[in-house]
Amino acid sequence: MSRLAAAMAALVLSPGIAQARGTVVLTYDDALPSQLEHALPVLDAAGLKATFFLSGVREADVPRWRAAARRGHELGNHTIFHPCAAAKFPADPRFTSEVYTPASMLREIEQQNVLLRALDGRARHGFATPCGEHLVGGQDYLEPLRAAKLVDYARGVSMSDAEVRAGAVKGDAMHVPARGFGENTTLAQLIAFAQEAEVSGGWAVFLFHGIGGDYLSVDAAVHRAFVRWLRQHRRTIRVATLHDALAAAR
Repeated sequence: MSRLAAAMAALVLSPGIAQARGTVVLTYDDALPSQLEHALPVLDAAGLKATFFLSGVREADVPRWRAAARRGHELGNHTIFHPCAAAKFPADPRFTSEVYTPASMLREIEQQNVLLRALDGRARHGFATPCGEHLVGGQDYLEPLRAAKLVDYARGVSMSDAEVRAGAVKGDAMHVPARGFGENTTLAQLIAFAQEAEVSGGWAVFLFHGIGGDYLSVDAAVHRAFVRWLRQHRRTIRVATLHDALAAAR
């Protein structure tokens, strides 16, 4: 064996060398101002695309969300009023999940689709469950949502190591897992999650809320450093919108 061949074999067989190409999906919930201020500019500068699940969109932000869609970011459905259990998410009593029914939830999702199409011109959109819940009025609405074909997929809020390794191929599009990150998140934690996908050839779906502001906020400098790290590792980690990651797995 030549020296060059031996060196190549050592690279392939050495532990710790990422051989598989993993996928990272960056998702952001709630259409927060800090995402427009601190997440989108960093992503655009790095040439990376992300998925933003919109709810409670402010009129003043409409042009900026429309521009984000034109630049290739995915806009997704997160309902209009973000209904969650009253004990989990403080809200107007009219908009807690306890007072909704599957039928009223589907009507709200359908109406939010109208706004999304006005923003990005797309006929189909994905969905993220508010607070990761899929019960309204004590009933599961995901199966009625699947049957209604109002959305292409539904993203949740928890993702195990096994789900990272499995990748998108074996999953149910109406139960897409994700792992949330909030206050006190470190760069090392973000990188470690991405590396799980990089090493296994699986996928890691990140869930963010505020970036450098708002709530459940990841420090803007940490987020910026992580996006830079992803850019540097683009040979072994593909960064895609959730729509594109699921489409590639089909």
